Amino acid sequence: MDQLSFAEAEYDHKRRKTRREAFLEEMEMLLPWKKLEAKIKRHYHRNKTGRPPYPLSVMLRIHCLQLFYNLSDPMMEDSLYEIESMRRFAKLRLSERIPDETTILNFRHLLESHHLGEKLLQEINKHLASKGCKLREGTIVDATLIEAPSSTKNKEKQRDPEMHQTKKGNQWYFGMKLHIGVDADTGIVHSATGTAANEHDITQADKLLHGKEQRVHGDAGYLGIHKREEHKDREVEWHIAVRPGKRKVMVEGSDEQKTEKAKASVRAKVEHPFRWVKGIFGYDKVRYRGLDKNMNRLCLLLGFTNLLRGRSLGYTG
Repeated sequence: MDQLSFAEAEYDHKRRKTRREAFLEEMEMLLPWKKLEAKIKRHYHRNKTGRPPYPLSVMLRIHCLQLFYNLSDPMMEDSLYEIESMRRFAKLRLSERIPDETTILNFRHLLESHHLGEKLLQEINKHLASKGCKLREGTIVDATLIEAPSSTKNKEKQRDPEMHQTKKGNQWYFGMKLHIGVDADTGIVHSATGTAANEHDITQADKLLHGKEQRVHGDAGYLGIHKREEHKDREVEWHIAVRPGKRKVMVEGSDEQKTEKAKASVRAKVEHPFRWVKGIFGYDKVRYRGLDKNMNRLCLLLGFTNLLRGRSLGYTG
């Protein structure tokens, strides 16, 4: 290894560990790197001519950094030059070649073109299952809106054709919906789909169930789900909330109200992944045009969320 630069030596002897460093150390430990690399390796071809490619492990780590901090490709390149903790997480040295924004973009396109986001989410879930964090008897289904730019001041002079507008309460939104299925006991996301914002939640429910659950929980948007054709042979207990208007007129302390409160306490687990994806990882607005590109990113963010949830439950890497 090359001799340490003065900047790197000073970094090693600084007195305080930052929150970024603590988080990156945690993700270093939690992520099953070898398993994720194995899923990508067959698609990561080496160039026969030109400069040798960066190691797959380096590019995967850079991609994870980009998702942790919701960075664009140019911002990711700049951060690798400026922030020592990010370079160390990516296993890079300032004296070595640093991937440029085009290389970072090409790696992201590689993951998107082979739909690897969902496969990596499932690989993370298998890793958690091997640690004892397995799916139980219940699933919670829910969806959240993720906004997209509604402006037509772009090269195509039009909004993203795969996004749509919808009304929630008295507010109009333009964008997509992220639908997820969450284990009712652990809060681990086991399935996810993406649709335009105007797609009704209930239409995606069959894609969010793993088939072995005995109970399904959902909010009032899923009322009548048991009558749909795709669920007619499904033997589960449906725990669907009543509409807000009906709940408001319930007698305080009645059995009906207690039942609804019990349902709500279970459904609360489904909000935690949305908080991480939108509030912590900052993906409350889409970064790309098209559903597939955004879902590729969202699946990995859900995988990170599952690892952090698994850590809090005692299933560490």
